Amino acid sequence: MLTDTHAHLDSRQLRDELPALIDRALAAGVTRIVAIGCDVKSSRACLEIADRFPQVWATVGVHPCYVTEVTAPDWLEQLRELAAHPRCVALGEMGLDYYHPAPDGWTETEYRARQQEFFRAQLALAAETGKNVVVHQRDRKGLDCWRDIVDLVTPWSGRLRAVFHCWILPWAEAAPVVAAGHVISFTGIATYPKAPETHESAAAVPEGSFMLETDSPYIAPVPHRGQRNEPAWVRHTAERIAALRGVSLEHLAGVMNRTADAFFQLPPS
Repeated sequence: MLTDTHAHLDSRQLRDELPALIDRALAAGVTRIVAIGCDVKSSRACLEIADRFPQVWATVGVHPCYVTEVTAPDWLEQLRELAAHPRCVALGEMGLDYYHPAPDGWTETEYRARQQEFFRAQLALAAETGKNVVVHQRDRKGLDCWRDIVDLVTPWSGRLRAVFHCWILPWAEAAPVVAAGHVISFTGIATYPKAPETHESAAAVPEGSFMLETDSPYIAPVPHRGQRNEPAWVRHTAERIAALRGVSLEHLAGVMNRTADAFFQLPPS
């Protein structure tokens, strides 16, 4: 049995066929899915989906690419209320994104400062509510975004844990944050032949410090690359990482599920 720890089930590409999508996931051995909120509206939608389907849990948060669209002065209080929902298992998706350009009317400096403001506020809220965090990081080139994320998360180590989702950086970047108790998560990129740093990290990361995800509807794994992704296909990523680590799929699934149980405080699968 597998867990897809990061899927955007409220996406317009998925939400109209959720019963069939979840049935396909179950047929593939994917018994749990974490639906990821990206702003207040999206977070509410993910909780509603989790209420409808017992296989689904949810997170609540504001994605860095949405921070300029949040205008309600009480956005953080709304997240605090949503975080108390019994199907909410973490805060996020939060973090920093230096890949996409600043929206119209914003300078790059202003946009990054706004992202960091929202990230800091959500980290504090997570510590207050006893939730762990799902962290987004993406850069055009280099490691500026990652370095800023490490600087912002490090002071909270010991009070909360972060999962750095869609991990594609070298293992040398992951090792210090994993040693501090945080987690990295692999998408379908692990199945791509030209992803050596992802392969290196997947082989090196200790048991208990990684999870698997689809990031549906994005980043479909081989053999579905280029198609709309869905939770059932996390199995392809699991098979590839099991091969990279030299273990059976059953062993990998057990390790990863126990990590997800602990991180999201889920009932055992």
